[in-house]
Amino acid sequence: MEVRTRFAPSPTGFMHLGGVRTALYNYLFAKKMGGKFILRIEDTDQERYVEGATEVIYDTLRRCGMNWDEGPDVGGDYGPYIQSERKSFYLPYAKQLIASGHAYYCFCTEDELEKRRKAAQEKDEVFKYDKHCLHLSKEEIDRRLAEGQSYVIRMNCPVDGESTYHDLVYGDMTFPNETLDDMILIKADGMPTYNFANVIDDHLMGITHVMRGAEYLSSTPKYNLLYDAFGWQRPEYVHLPTVMRDAKHKLSKRDGDAYYSDFIDKGYLTEALINYLALIGWNPGDDREFFTMDELVDAFDVSRLNKAPGIFDVDKLTWFNAEYIRRMDFDRYLQLVTPWFDRVLGGKGIDYHRLAELMKDRTEIFSRVPDMVAFLAELPDYDLELYTHKKMKSNPEVAKNALALCLPVLEAIPEADWKETSIHDRIMEAISGAGLKNGAVLWPLRIALSGLASTPGGAMEIAYLLGKEETLRRIHIGQEKLSRA
Repeated sequence: MEVRTRFAPSPTGFMHLGGVRTALYNYLFAKKMGGKFILRIEDTDQERYVEGATEVIYDTLRRCGMNWDEGPDVGGDYGPYIQSERKSFYLPYAKQLIASGHAYYCFCTEDELEKRRKAAQEKDEVFKYDKHCLHLSKEEIDRRLAEGQSYVIRMNCPVDGESTYHDLVYGDMTFPNETLDDMILIKADGMPTYNFANVIDDHLMGITHVMRGAEYLSSTPKYNLLYDAFGWQRPEYVHLPTVMRDAKHKLSKRDGDAYYSDFIDKGYLTEALINYLALIGWNPGDDREFFTMDELVDAFDVSRLNKAPGIFDVDKLTWFNAEYIRRMDFDRYLQLVTPWFDRVLGGKGIDYHRLAELMKDRTEIFSRVPDMVAFLAELPDYDLELYTHKKMKSNPEVAKNALALCLPVLEAIPEADWKETSIHDRIMEAISGAGLKNGAVLWPLRIALSGLASTPGGAMEIAYLLGKEETLRRIHIGQEKLSRA
């Protein structure tokens, strides 16, 4: 039997990280088993539909390296792969269930249902549909249909006994049937509900393994009732642990940590994000942490999925991201970091190649880069206390002498010879000639040029990046600040 998994998102906005991980596990399992990964767009909820969201789904999955074998834009033998284009498929199946007694027409209005909900609330009861329309006679149903009355089609769930199924992660799951509601299968607009279309499409598309979030554990008995009513084989179920922000909270849009695009916009790498997501709820059984997509496919095993919710630790993701950047080819790093340099250094004539060499091992997230290099664009206002450094044996008085030593040395370097090696050699020669310690000169020079205690590169590198004119200007500013102290 060929393994067939599916990812079936609704086009309601950006891709949630939980959805990306669900897609990833479906993809990994299908590829590990030599099967097919299917993409299906479930757009039956037209009220929540967002224009352009389908393209966002395509783009996100492709950027993550999860190319589907069948889907809306690549075709396949089981199309269409967009539910709204399959609308004519569902009503005949619903009517088949009516004929077999597993479903029924419901003509209750929203006002009538709302009154019953309120009545249940007043009794402190959980509302579920009371099967009112199940007892309508055939003549009454035919009359209402002939009059064109609005209706939905509801599933006729059993009220006694229990429903049991096996999940490959959670084991045998049993639910009392009295908790099952007669869910709507076909809405008043003729469109199927998610729950109904989901089952029909999974069967017609030959889905063998349904991998989805653990929130569907309690809904699965209703899906199985449909499979059984049609006489279809149930798929294997793999319910996935929830992705949480912490022990009590799910990832939330409000905190900017819910969507794939949130993290890409912050400057995280897709490959780092995918690698980390794979490990939230699953482990490879050894101490490996870094995987390519092919390595994830090879290592993936459903038996190593966890039951407990997985915590999405942003600090851990940031560590992953920094490691990916450190291991990255330099040319790719330069290409990726250049737009972030441009945000604050565009038009300044800074040597990006050299700056990238200094920044590569210091970069954790690309969005932090502009703040880290902004001092090259404009000298920040800094406190004279920065000149004091016990280990470097520096203080404001020492700094005055250090800058006085450096200024004529740097002024003497020809513009055409303003290179890092030239700056280094001449400054070091001057320090040696004056019989001073390196730190007592280089620390004050770094502060004067950057206004910061921590910078990519030291005084020589900063002077080179700034250029001769700006370097001398900043030393003069430093001298003025120190003379006023």
